Amino acid sequence: MRWRVPQDWTGPATALPALLARFPALEDPAATPPAERFAAGEVVDAHGRPWASCDPVAPGDELWFHREMREEEAPTVPLPVLHLDEHLLVLDKPHDMATMPRGAHVLASALVRLRRETGIETLVPLHRLDRRTAGVLAFGIRPEERGAYQQLFARREVDKRYEALVVPRPGCALPRTAGERAELADRLEKRRGELTARIVPGTPNALTALEVLTAHGQGESGPTEEGAAEGGTLLLGLRPRTGRTHQLRLQLSSRGAPIAGEDLYPVPRPDPVGPLQLLARSLAFTDPVTGQARSFRSAQVLSGIGTVRWPS
Repeated sequence: MRWRVPQDWTGPATALPALLARFPALEDPAATPPAERFAAGEVVDAHGRPWASCDPVAPGDELWFHREMREEEAPTVPLPVLHLDEHLLVLDKPHDMATMPRGAHVLASALVRLRRETGIETLVPLHRLDRRTAGVLAFGIRPEERGAYQQLFARREVDKRYEALVVPRPGCALPRTAGERAELADRLEKRRGELTARIVPGTPNALTALEVLTAHGQGESGPTEEGAAEGGTLLLGLRPRTGRTHQLRLQLSSRGAPIAGEDLYPVPRPDPVGPLQLLARSLAFTDPVTGQARSFRSAQVLSGIGTVRWPS
């Protein structure tokens, strides 16, 4: 890991306190004490020379060190690969699996597991899914083709379809009858270092097409298909036109219909009840390398919901 002291650095003037000011997690009691790492020569400059903890630092200096990893138990259940050829690997990602190694999720991340299981070291995700979201996740294989695929997502030329099981609350501002549609438009903002995004005034930058696929009310005689009464559920089809962080989760919760299993919106909760019932159902696009029409569909089913086909 590299840290280059920024030009506007106003923090501590020596190596050890400066590094701790930038990376306070290094003082985690479970980690090797930073002073011991300096003494062992584990923090070096751009030329491999060890830093002393009391050495002065200046803008432009580089401090290199290895990030220590927590003990982590990687799942052994095989990953469901939907497609593999010389260009693409498409995974049907399980719930609660990180796309990329991050924080406490490294060995268990989809990227690390797939590289280990397939031996394809050049695998890179072409887009991302939240750790708690399941479904279709595409990886590029050839580095020289990566940009062409990633640009498809950047230009919004990929048809992405999601399904979400939501629990409407009193005052829910969404359609409640099967077949009804709506357009969700908001301006979302997520500040660096904050866990959640927020809706703010201004021109919308988060656009989602919504359709009620099924609606189940909870009457005295059990579920009905007439609509979702209070205490019922809605299965929604979602087509995000944009790709803001937590877009679907925040848009639905803000309208009084949080996704079942939601643990961040409207307020973070440390004890989510089961997996987040959000599924990236399908991806479809014209392959920029081969020219083929590509379409991939998840085989997973949200809890308590049978297979649902999108209307044509």
